[in-house]
Amino acid sequence: MSVAQMGLMYGLATFAFLFSGMPIAFALGSVAVLFMYFFMPAPQLSIIAETIFSELNSFTLLTIPLFILMGAAIGKSRAGADLYNSLNRWLYKVPGGLGLANTLACSVFSAMCGSSPATCAAIGSAGIPEMRKRGYSERLATGLIAAGGTLGILIPPSLTLILYGLATEQSIGKLFMAGVGPGLLLTALFSLWVVYKAWAEKTERLASHKASGRVAEPLEFYSWKEKLEILPRLLPFLGLILVVMIALYDGWATPSEVAGIGAFGAMLMVMAIYGCWRWADMKVILSGTARESSMIMLIIAMSFLYTYVMSYLHITQSAATWLVALGMGKWEFLLWVNVMLLVLGFFLPPVAIILMVTPVLLPALVALDIDLIWFGVIMTINMEMGLVTPPVGLNLFVISGIAPDVKLKQIMWGTLPFLGLMALGIVLLCVFPEIATWLPSQYAGA
Repeated sequence: MSVAQMGLMYGLATFAFLFSGMPIAFALGSVAVLFMYFFMPAPQLSIIAETIFSELNSFTLLTIPLFILMGAAIGKSRAGADLYNSLNRWLYKVPGGLGLANTLACSVFSAMCGSSPATCAAIGSAGIPEMRKRGYSERLATGLIAAGGTLGILIPPSLTLILYGLATEQSIGKLFMAGVGPGLLLTALFSLWVVYKAWAEKTERLASHKASGRVAEPLEFYSWKEKLEILPRLLPFLGLILVVMIALYDGWATPSEVAGIGAFGAMLMVMAIYGCWRWADMKVILSGTARESSMIMLIIAMSFLYTYVMSYLHITQSAATWLVALGMGKWEFLLWVNVMLLVLGFFLPPVAIILMVTPVLLPALVALDIDLIWFGVIMTINMEMGLVTPPVGLNLFVISGIAPDVKLKQIMWGTLPFLGLMALGIVLLCVFPEIATWLPSQYAGA
């Protein structure tokens, strides 16, 4: 059997197992073990455990459970609601201020927890009912939170960037720094659209009220006392983000050490501010961390075995050689890679795509002299788009759970403008790569 035929069988078997409904880790592991049994020497089966352990024996992997713990501590508290209320009280006079407050709350909360579904749930549970009550359309209210939640996998700390760094052997610290500029860019693009759309909807509502003779919408007002009294609940978390970013940017600590600082600081804050020190509260945080960490680490372990088999059977090398032999230029190659990643995002979660696809693309990226740190950001934005596209758009289902009376179709229509803004963000990063590369070039860490 030729390598091309072997690679085709490997790919078809992978998709068959994944679409069977089997958990990702078991699907990847099953495909790898089957091909080891039929196409590799028998002694290879006896060293599966050793192969997996040698790949998992990395201090960098410690960042994953620690950042998950940081996110779980914040996500299980009322930090999201307090963050949203704080920003709303300070921005209520700005046109579209409520929508803007939700956008910025998603951005800041993402930087604290690094999880898109957690951001959607924390900000959306408070923000969506308020926006709908103030006259925002179902599409705008739900689409904004679904898309805003995707910032969680771009703005550091980002589990997606950690996994990409492991797959490409790039500096996690530099990848985190590379995510800052594009994260702020997407936040700005989302904010501009929300302000415009909220203003347009309000203008339309006021015209409708005037024509029908209905009472105008009540004005919202917050005193300085109400603005200031909520800051003690907000500032400690912003301070934690600042400490984490400064420690990373100035090279005071490695990403693993920074993850430890973040997790410890988040636990202290939720205990001190929200009283989450009882065993019932701690159990929820720790058990959630253990479940998610175990799931991700098992996927990583099986993906290492999966890529090891691909490499042993020369599938990876042959695929890379084929990609380079196509003779595509850098930008043509990137265009088709982006299309492929977008399509894969319709069906697979970010973790699976990164760990399956990156080893195949890596040699071609190197051959075409594409900056791997920059490409990591491009790939992550593609993963964001996959989180709000059916049928596996996780954020869509999180929002559907928060607002069950809104049809999934309406939520999907609401995310379309934000998908366009993400595509625009990719274009801007191609035209101005310094948005992602400048900060890592100043990074003093390892």
